Amino acid sequence: MNFDYNTTRNELILAEYGRNVQNMVKYIIELPDREERNKYAQAVIDLMGFLNPHLRDVADFKHKLWDHLHIISGYQIDVDSPYPKPTPEAALIKPDHIGYPQQKIKYKHYGKTVEVMIEKAKAVDEPERRASMVQGIANFMKMSYVTWNKDSVADETIIKNLRELSGGELQLDENVNLHKVEFKPVPVRPQNNNNNRGRSNNNGKNRQNNSSNNKQRNNGKQRY
Repeated sequence: MNFDYNTTRNELILAEYGRNVQNMVKYIIELPDREERNKYAQAVIDLMGFLNPHLRDVADFKHKLWDHLHIISGYQIDVDSPYPKPTPEAALIKPDHIGYPQQKIKYKHYGKTVEVMIEKAKAVDEPERRASMVQGIANFMKMSYVTWNKDSVADETIIKNLRELSGGELQLDENVNLHKVEFKPVPVRPQNNNNNRGRSNNNGKNRQNNSSNNKQRNNGKQRY
């Protein structure tokens, strides 16, 4: 008896579609009639979309499926695709490297956005608008601090950090009250044993009922 092992089969080109899809694509390639190839190719495209529903969230969903169909066929399938046929050379092109940002952030829990907002506020000359922006930035800093440090923070700390980040140009009064933001740890709820108690009570009642029923049966037997 001859066994069919994966090591003896052809290489699986796109594993997310499985070997059955690859075999169907191979069958389509060998069909002599073009109209028949188009009909079966569309059926395989629908099956590929069904097997990978997460691709529906990808831009150009159908385009990607048709590209994968050509890749699975080794670029040999001859069908009327609604999209340009991909080439093997295009698959070898590597995307450009995306460099990591090199700027330094003094307080990482505030992020780069706070530093950008501070620079915007420093450029504002209108006193009322500037004061409103400073107040909003301080409130945002307090929220970011609590979010990332998982701890409450005093307003004095936020005011001090704001002064440092702005180089002393943006300041709030020492007695100002920022929005109340506190870290509240999630309490651990005790396990509810009421259901278990109810079950134990029911079990006790069942045992009592069974014992009383057995006594009645035994008494009836003794009378006769």
